[in-house]
Order: sequence, then structure tokens, then C-alpha cells
Amino acid sequence: MVQQVTSGIKISVETNFEGTFYKNYKVHFAFGYKVTIENQSKDSVQLNSRYWKILDALNNEEVIEGEGVIGKKPVLKPGESHTYNSGCLLTSPFGAMQGHYNMVNFTKASKFKVYIPSFKLSAPFALN
Repeated sequence: MVQQVTSGIKISVETNFEGTFYKNYKVHFAFGYKVTIENQSKDSVQLNSRYWKILDALNNEEVIEGEGVIGKKPVLKPGESHTYNSGCLLTSPFGAMQGHYNMVNFTKASKFKVYIPSFKLSAPFALN
């Protein structure tokens, strides 16, 4: 598990390898990840959008941007947390992800970024 705190918002990420399969005559490696967003600040905040950079071992890069997470824009009061599961496909058994969430602080009426720590994606059979 990797963790990082930005402006009182703690991000924790756990990953797992889901398996391999063929798509468009190419082998793909499926990874799942669970993200917990915990509000350790004294202010109420809302997650509005996300930005992800996904890299694989072949140096292929994919950028994902969009509103909310899994169709939600959670509001977190002090001490509350939100957990969700998602996943990605790679064309190699190794990779990494990193990014940020665009958030709003309701108390200060300001926008801010919460950074998602870089985390590795690796298929257990490929580890040495």
C-alpha cells in the first residue's frame, strides 16, 4: 500500500493483479486498485475530477481525465473517507500510475489538487 497526504487529504492505494487475456489479438494484463480518500483536515471538501497518468514497461503512456470517481463526486466532512475500486489494462506485466484529484474546499471556497502517489503495477509471475 502507498499513502500520501496533501492539504490534509490522505490518499491510500492498494493494487492487485487480476489476470491476463487477449484483446484484439494482443495479450493484456489486468490490474485492480482500491483507493481510499480520507479527509484529515478541519474543512469539508469535495472531489470534482481526476487526472491519471498510466505507464507500462514498454514506455506507453495513457492519460485519463474525467469528472468524479466511478460516477461520484464525494463530499467529505472532517474525519470522513471514501473508498472505491477501479482498474486498468496494460500491454506489459509491469507499469505504474500516478495522478491527482481536483478538489474544492467549501470552508475556504477554494480549489486545490490532491496528489495520488505513484504506485507500481506488477504481475506476480513476472517478478524475479
